[in-house]
Amino acid sequence: MNLDDLSYFKKNDTLNMLAEIDGLPDQLQQAWNLGQTLPLPKLDEVSVIVISGLGGSAIGADLVAAFVASSIRVPVIVHRDYGLPAFAYGKQTLVICSSHSGNTEETLDVFESALEKKCSVVTICTGGELAKRAEENDIPVWRFAHNGQPRAAIGFSFGLLLSLLVRLKFIPDPSKDLAEAISAMKTSQEYLRADVLAAKNPAKRYAGQLVGRWVTVMGAGILAPVARRWKGQLNEVAKAGANFEFLPEANHNTLAGTINPSKILNESTMTLFLNSPSDHPRNKLRSFFTRQAFMVEGLNTDAVDARGESPLAHVWTLILFGDYMAYYLAMAYGVDPTPVEALNNFKNSMAGVK
Repeated sequence: MNLDDLSYFKKNDTLNMLAEIDGLPDQLQQAWNLGQTLPLPKLDEVSVIVISGLGGSAIGADLVAAFVASSIRVPVIVHRDYGLPAFAYGKQTLVICSSHSGNTEETLDVFESALEKKCSVVTICTGGELAKRAEENDIPVWRFAHNGQPRAAIGFSFGLLLSLLVRLKFIPDPSKDLAEAISAMKTSQEYLRADVLAAKNPAKRYAGQLVGRWVTVMGAGILAPVARRWKGQLNEVAKAGANFEFLPEANHNTLAGTINPSKILNESTMTLFLNSPSDHPRNKLRSFFTRQAFMVEGLNTDAVDARGESPLAHVWTLILFGDYMAYYLAMAYGVDPTPVEALNNFKNSMAGVK
């Protein structure tokens, strides 16, 4: 396994997922700028926001919901399913339907439910059936251009949602923090890019530790959805087994599961703890003591620290780190990071049954 062999990367990475990761800071900026120009809905008093999405579209919603939790005065709910909850009814409910392709089965079902229940609606997509139905019903379409995988469009799914909430005056303008986050991401790339040797590249070193192991990623507060993002990237990019845990919730159950079967846990797992200066002080302690408890049981652990000054930078520098790490793990396993044959096969099976 030579993670410094760029010719090997080019051979395995047939659709150039690496370029998508390299371009993530610029994509986030592009999404924010685009969001300042797109059409807004006419809203009455909104009492709840429901964001519908799956996969790469939903994780952007998770990140936004966590980031705005301390400033927004209405509930923001991420809905990963068909239909809508019973409370979502009337113009006071804003339903944001986010689907990269515009053809996500569950999101289209939510769209129809939102129309039936006379909710306020905005759609975010590259086109597809969702854009078609929205235009037929005079509903704003926030359309963006992206030809890659949904998971590689996280800058769009996050940046457009954030811009929408700002323009609708639900949250204060985060432009200054967003600029700092993008700058911090670009600074981080100086030691994360593929042409940086493994000896000086922490994302490559962490990937090396994960080979042959089932990975658990732990995060708290605004880093909880980042842990979920890392899990998803390890699954889809590296085709590797992974799960995520939230602190403090994990302290009320997961710790009790570190005993049996001890041999499998000790030899075949790795738990990564995501840390940032913006973590709640008690969660910082929880992360420290939880990792300590894991190590006492002989479990493999490591910690990854966020960079930058603002909470937004802490989130996005860790997202970028996780994307590079998952990519290098894909290279270590010798798999193409872009295709997701298992997911496509499942979708085909679902499409064949009405």
